[in-house]
Amino acid sequence: MRCCVPLVLSLLTVCVTDKCVDDVTHRPQRCMPELVNAAFNVPVVATNTCGSPPEEYCVQTGVTGVTKSCHICDARDPRQHHSAVYLTDYNTQADTTWWQSQTMLAGVQYPSSINLTLHLGKAFAITHVRLKFHSSRPESFAIYKRTREDGPWIPYQYYSGSCEKTYGKVNRGFIRAGEDEQQALCTDEFSDISPLTGGNVDFSTLEGRPSANNLSNSPELQDWVTVTDIRVTLNRLNTNGDKKFNSKVLKLYYYAISDIAVIGRCKCNGHASKCVKNEYSKLVCDCKHNTEGDDCNVCKPFYNDRPWRRATSDDANECLPCNCNGKSSECYFDPALYRATGHGGHCRNCADNTDGPNCERCSDNYYRARSGQRCLPCSCNPVGSLNTQCDITGRCGCKPGVMGHKCDRCQPGYHSLTKAGCSSQPTSPGARTQECDVNTGHCERYCIVT
Repeated sequence: MRCCVPLVLSLLTVCVTDKCVDDVTHRPQRCMPELVNAAFNVPVVATNTCGSPPEEYCVQTGVTGVTKSCHICDARDPRQHHSAVYLTDYNTQADTTWWQSQTMLAGVQYPSSINLTLHLGKAFAITHVRLKFHSSRPESFAIYKRTREDGPWIPYQYYSGSCEKTYGKVNRGFIRAGEDEQQALCTDEFSDISPLTGGNVDFSTLEGRPSANNLSNSPELQDWVTVTDIRVTLNRLNTNGDKKFNSKVLKLYYYAISDIAVIGRCKCNGHASKCVKNEYSKLVCDCKHNTEGDDCNVCKPFYNDRPWRRATSDDANECLPCNCNGKSSECYFDPALYRATGHGGHCRNCADNTDGPNCERCSDNYYRARSGQRCLPCSCNPVGSLNTQCDITGRCGCKPGVMGHKCDRCQPGYHSLTKAGCSSQPTSPGARTQECDVNTGHCERYCIVT
């Protein structure tokens, strides 16, 4: 059964299914894994965390900077540590856990930056990145992504009360149709110091992208939402306009985040309904439609009759088997053959003396009398034949003066079979003439002409 599930991809509603074969027609169809928080319980690497050595920090209760209480961050104490494991753990309003950096007293402020890096373990098609701050939200921070695990870090979104000064970007800019849709924008929307705790940031990867409503036909945006790694870079703290930064004031300012969520689907290009752990405990797609690879991004061996493509709502684009007429289990995709015939499967190592892209004909120097029969050797005599290829009856083309099904003997009135054929010149009595064996074609016997 096929169902349409509305997904918030900016303003995009997508019709998806978790079945790779239609229950009614039994035909392949596009399928996708469910939306998940790809960051849940994923280890985060933080370049700065409070608690080593133990450090006092203070909590603001109002924009005037009045403090309610001060506490200790101690990495050695389970009750007082705020490590990066708390960024992606199960978090509730009643039992909040959070990661926290050192304070400004320890030098945490622009131009110094802190990176929080998540390695998702596989490519995901991302719809949102969500952050929940336990401190006030920073004045300037950015989200970066990788499209592949060994790729460069690409700016995804900037947040700043000083977009042009900090990131060289126009504040609240937008992308026009026809412009590069893989560019990061900047906004000051989430850069105010209030609320002092619990402020959220929700980055929608497709919002404001002109081709968002046509994602299936936009390779540019398909690449844009593909993510293997996420990095949050915290650049500048909000400091409430303090004029004097004594030690007590400096203890008020630090970064603290209670949750990072990365919402998306295991990227399987429409060819799998779930991801599973392989024998190496690596997350991979459970591929259908005769595809394989971590992302179902290639065709299985022997399923190369047309090029690999992503599944769409109109066509599952399953990989099709090569036609080797039962003579081979190996083939490769041949673009030139595909352009010429509409079928790109080129067979390798054809059996039973066959050849051709589909093992459809006999190999050189073999023949088949009737369709479906085995290919038999021509066995043309190499001395008496014009070439070693015979016709469909197995008859060889003979040189002048040569006869026989295999061109292995001289015609009546001819003699001396050589590479030039048989000679028609008369010989004088007593001369020696060369004869050839009718079975092997070897010219080894001589006779006396009388």
